[in-house]
Amino acid sequence: MRTPASTAPPTAPARTSRGPRRDLYAAGTAVLLVGAAVAVGRHLQGTRRTLFVDWPPLLASWGPHAGPGTPAALLVAIATVAYGPPLAARLPWRALLPVVWGTATAWILSLALVDGWQHGVARRLTTRHEYLQVVERFHDVPAALRGFTGHILLDSPDNWPAHVAGHPPAATLTFVLLDRVGLRGGGWAGLWCVTVGATACVAVLVTVRALAGEERARRAAPFLVAAPAAVWMGTSADAYFAAVAAWAVACLALALTTRSPVWAGASGLLFGLTCYLSYGLTLVALIAGAVLVLGRDGVRQRPALLVPLTAGLAVVPVAFTFAGFDWWEAYRLLVTRYHQGAGGVRPYGYWVWANLACAALITGPATAAGLRRAGAVLVRARTGARTGPRTGPRPGPPGASRGALRLACLVAAALAALLVADLSGMSKAETERIWLPFALWLLPACALLPRPRAWLAAQAALALTLNHLLWTGW
Repeated sequence: MRTPASTAPPTAPARTSRGPRRDLYAAGTAVLLVGAAVAVGRHLQGTRRTLFVDWPPLLASWGPHAGPGTPAALLVAIATVAYGPPLAARLPWRALLPVVWGTATAWILSLALVDGWQHGVARRLTTRHEYLQVVERFHDVPAALRGFTGHILLDSPDNWPAHVAGHPPAATLTFVLLDRVGLRGGGWAGLWCVTVGATACVAVLVTVRALAGEERARRAAPFLVAAPAAVWMGTSADAYFAAVAAWAVACLALALTTRSPVWAGASGLLFGLTCYLSYGLTLVALIAGAVLVLGRDGVRQRPALLVPLTAGLAVVPVAFTFAGFDWWEAYRLLVTRYHQGAGGVRPYGYWVWANLACAALITGPATAAGLRRAGAVLVRARTGARTGPRTGPRPGPPGASRGALRLACLVAAALAALLVADLSGMSKAETERIWLPFALWLLPACALLPRPRAWLAAQAALALTLNHLLWTGW
């Protein structure tokens, strides 16, 4: 006679073993997507010359090299892989946040210095396309703001460089103010972007902790530090934009969970500034919407929080409008300027999917696997809501709980923002830096992965490989 134990089907181990295998399938799919984008892109660029990038899908050129940042980058990578997960689990929360910021800063700066101080940091923001080219033209800031839209189109007199024309004036004014306080030149501007940009990791952690729990925030911390996105966060103004947007979201999460009008006002102020740093960052509203949904109890219990939030949100737009800058008119002219240049030639049919390959490169294979896990959490939640509760334990992804579901919702909102930007046709190429503000919010999905060290090693290896084989643009 058989015992009950001998007749029980081994379903749990079988299901559990399929999880890591499916993670590898997801990472492999991302690799195939990148490979296809490289192969098709090289063919298109070689035959039609319409992509305007030397190493599609990235704005980069082939050039294996090493530099003064190589030893430091290797050291930071090894330390993060070896000690990141246990330190993230054990450090007091207040100590963890500065450690994350410091390590992220070291990682970004060391990768930038692989290209040397001049090429990797000091000259990045001084090229003919960049903000520092026009600092002297803002000697009269009110007059520059009133006349800003008159220099956006390519055929306008003294048209702005590409990045100045492509962003609202708060972006340029940041570097003008740095110059006015004595922090002049590309070196100071580059260090500003690195040090401020690295705080985006802290903002994302604060948000995840507030909405999905401290355990998941701690698990996500090493992945935010070691992200391949650091290759493009080095002295890119988009890293600074990403940090401002991330803190706007973080302040909103804190406002809803602590019922604090101060955090609500700060969130509104930063959201307003975000929209005047980059037109495309209005899509951060999708992430903010997810935060509002996840923190809706805070709004229900204290609806007065919407007052400082709305008031703060109005400050920057009202100030720029009274100064003579028309956001909507500037955006309309930008769309025209975009189609006057390379954006009007680059084929939408290639970039609409090759942009996603860029996203796969800046977020890494671990994020592809994490997104699969997040998707599984969302599917299971939907299936469970439709079929009702089940009896007995049900194996699934690590952390398949209410916190994991909330984390998955936050990540899904960021993915939705990224996809809307992609489908808009206003992000054809260069998305490895343009999408940094959205890509950073995909990284917390890695908190759902088992065996973090192996995935962290893959992330760091990808960043080191890209940075040492390619000369990246912007």
